[in-house]
Amino acid sequence: MNILVSWVGQTDLDAAAGEVKAGIGPIGQALTKRAYDLVVLLNNYPEAKCSHFLPWAKTLTEAEIQLHRARLTSPTDFGEIYKAATSQVAAIMEAHGENAQLTFHLSPGTSAMAAVWIILAKTRFAAELIESSIEQGVRTVAIPFDLSADFIPDLLRRPDAELTRLTAGLPPAAPAFGAIVHQSQVMQRVIARARRVALRSIPVLIEGESGTGKELLARAIHQASPRRDQPIITVNCGAIAPELIESELFGHEKGAFTGAASARQGVFEAAHRGTLFLDEVGELPKSAQVRFLRALQEGEITRVGANQAIGVDVRIIAATNRNLSQEVSEGRFREDLFYRLAVAVILLPPLRERDGDTSLLLDRLLDQVNRECATEPGFEPKKLSVNARKVLLDHPWPGNVRELLNTLRRAAVWTPESLIDADDARDALLPGPGQEVREDPILSRDVRHGLDLTGVIEQVARHYLAQAMQVTGNNKARAAKLLGFGNATTLTNWLKRYGVRV
Repeated sequence: MNILVSWVGQTDLDAAAGEVKAGIGPIGQALTKRAYDLVVLLNNYPEAKCSHFLPWAKTLTEAEIQLHRARLTSPTDFGEIYKAATSQVAAIMEAHGENAQLTFHLSPGTSAMAAVWIILAKTRFAAELIESSIEQGVRTVAIPFDLSADFIPDLLRRPDAELTRLTAGLPPAAPAFGAIVHQSQVMQRVIARARRVALRSIPVLIEGESGTGKELLARAIHQASPRRDQPIITVNCGAIAPELIESELFGHEKGAFTGAASARQGVFEAAHRGTLFLDEVGELPKSAQVRFLRALQEGEITRVGANQAIGVDVRIIAATNRNLSQEVSEGRFREDLFYRLAVAVILLPPLRERDGDTSLLLDRLLDQVNRECATEPGFEPKKLSVNARKVLLDHPWPGNVRELLNTLRRAAVWTPESLIDADDARDALLPGPGQEVREDPILSRDVRHGLDLTGVIEQVARHYLAQAMQVTGNNKARAAKLLGFGNATTLTNWLKRYGVRV
């Protein structure tokens, strides 16, 4: 169920009263440009001043409209606004549960009211944020989480954050995880698990596709652990020559092999009392896996060419882009070592499964690119146009966050001006492995051979009408929104015109 929640502003009341300068007001624009099943409006004006508004608003939409009075001593009092808005949204969620798809309108009301909507959307209730104007119409607003957090008054933030933490049974928040940009529920669960396991010394196995940020998560776990003041040593198991891997892991004595001119400690000794991060552990040769397993079991290592064991106290965090369970079943990874490593297993989801995170990452990573390039001669800080953002948000990102960062770097290089437009964004994208760049078959037909344009339009319309109805479970309001129609009535007319049955 699509639900619009908004304060009623003075411009909305003027529009309902027929004031020409007000047009149809921010709420009126939202009601006519987008389809909603329920509209919940909060009003702090006297009843006599807004008695005409509700009848007028009902003429603009087929949605149910509810008008609720909120008594505020001041329209800029954050505490009162927060309390009223939270109470109303909580009531909506209690009534409609997981079926509720919330939209908060930022334009009506005071700036304090808009700030509270931002706070709620970013911290308590998943919601789309929209704004409207006569010049640009109705549009979705993308606000980075760190920017929205700046609006939160300490009076509200501290008790709410503490209550949320205690309810979830989480340890105190660790600044180490602040570098992991996210708002999606799937990543919230990942971070919650990582925070819990950080306090322990048990081994952690992080699985995920390349570019998902496995090393970043490993470092955050270390920084949030009791071992934070000790080193974290990183070794890429796939980047070491097989004949040198035992020396790299366990060290060697002088003369242990040709070229060993002096004694050298391995990464286990270097990480003593700290954390050893083994990246791409699935690449570890089976010959080295036996000694590695012994080091974990016994808590000691023996340098190559030595007879005396050395005790080590190391917390292991391993990462792989392979499915280690499958590697075990196919005989490429030792089963006993797998179970030693897989005490706490964290699966990092690919970017395509992190709803809402790509938009946040675009802002954060573009800031990073601007900082990286700031000292280059003639460089202008880059911004994304609305159309460029849409191009990047629609991309599946098979290379995940790493691909996204490198794409923004390319776009910054290709774009001479300060604004990255849609063409610049498309030029910066690279086809994934095995992908071919193909023209759209609808757009690549040669008109010189004749073309049934009406038939082509009908084909496209039927395809996307049927698809929208299928993915929304025949919910016309949601389907209309997906297809950019102003309301469900327009969608119904299209369905009839092109003979699409529902």
